[in-house]
Amino acid sequence: MNELVHDQTRDQTRDRTRELASFLAELSYAQIPQHVVERCQALYLDWLGSTLAGKNHAPIPLFEHYSRLMGPSDGGCQQLTDRRMTSPHFAAFVNAAASHVVEQDDLHNSSVLHPATVVFPAALATAQDLGSSGEALITAAVAGYEAGIRIGEFLGRSHYRIFHTTGTAGTLAAAVAAGKLMELDTEGFVNLLGSAGTQAAGLWEFLRDAADSKQLHTAKAASDGLLAAYMTQSGLTGAKHILEGPQGMAAGMSTDADPGQLTDRLGERWALVETSFKYHASCRHTHPAADALLALMQREALTHDDIETVTAKVHQAAIDVLGPVVHPRTIHQAKFSMGSVLGLIAVHGDASLASFRDHALQDEAVTSFRQRVSMVLDPEVDAAYPRRWLGRVEITTRDGRRLSAAMDEPKGDPGNTLSRDELEAKFRRLVTFSGAATDDEVSQLIAHAWDLPAVTRLKPLL
Repeated sequence: MNELVHDQTRDQTRDRTRELASFLAELSYAQIPQHVVERCQALYLDWLGSTLAGKNHAPIPLFEHYSRLMGPSDGGCQQLTDRRMTSPHFAAFVNAAASHVVEQDDLHNSSVLHPATVVFPAALATAQDLGSSGEALITAAVAGYEAGIRIGEFLGRSHYRIFHTTGTAGTLAAAVAAGKLMELDTEGFVNLLGSAGTQAAGLWEFLRDAADSKQLHTAKAASDGLLAAYMTQSGLTGAKHILEGPQGMAAGMSTDADPGQLTDRLGERWALVETSFKYHASCRHTHPAADALLALMQREALTHDDIETVTAKVHQAAIDVLGPVVHPRTIHQAKFSMGSVLGLIAVHGDASLASFRDHALQDEAVTSFRQRVSMVLDPEVDAAYPRRWLGRVEITTRDGRRLSAAMDEPKGDPGNTLSRDELEAKFRRLVTFSGAATDDEVSQLIAHAWDLPAVTRLKPLL
């Protein structure tokens, strides 16, 4: 018993921040398994598509306007939506906002973090500023994913109930990606995490008002990550235990933090490959039920007129995030409405960008269906979350039948992932939606992503 108590005490006093920082400092491209590199390239392509899809999508022109007001116009870094050349800070700021607005960017389940939308804007801007190689960009992105995911897992479910993890943990993930391109040592990463963590923010309250804060969260996470990295490189010090310290992030932002998650199998478990692609253009909490409903309707050959009610059996976080959106007033808010998403699935067969644009608010059939949808907390689904996002729906039909369907791995999860062809098709759909690039440019960007390890110096992409 005494030995057990001694082991527990020793574990509690481990400097996990430094352990994480040491791993990040020592990580090299040669250490990253090939399948992780290839998954990183796929996530990078997916992020490019999400970013370009944000062109002219509200509120992205406001972010571009701010950049024109406050940022230089002669830098070496590119805002992808308007192709403006500016500083790393403003390129990361605009690209991070743009890549999160159409709700097609990736998600890591157990951390409930959207890594790409904060990691790649910071990494690409820094790489263009420093003239880094494709291999260096990949290494930086892997470092950002591995750190950000573990920090999200560390902060736990209680954190996500109030805080948007992509805004909070995402700030540190972005900082790590930029810091890796600067080749910081262990002490540098300790300071970097401290300076990034003290800036971390992002609250879910915006959903009640259909506000634009979600894009501000990612824009600030990426640009504040750059601020932390560039200032650390210049000599700024940060808190040594910003994560697990008595007045650190967990103390102020979590009631169930687990310090062990910060160093979980570093170098053995590659959390990046656990990241899911988003198939539907909506909040990820809607996807399991959407897939289950689609499967049920196909199985039973049902139309939306055949269905009297739908009950989505969900985890608590889905209720926390989606519950406040009862009567969506904007397209973006509709993406956080379970009824709107299931209405698009039932009436139009998909929840794509085009379907949201054309039908989410103005289609009376979708509006009518939305009113027939409810969510209930399901113990099985909630117990599996966040490591697994289970889809369970029950319906009653107008002729009195009660039917159900289950989906254990939503489309896009690692066990039900998108193929290379599907990823390229998604990329083309996203760019076509916004008209952000020509067909030739689209082909060049796809080739760029798959050839990224061979790039000797990152330059403007468009």
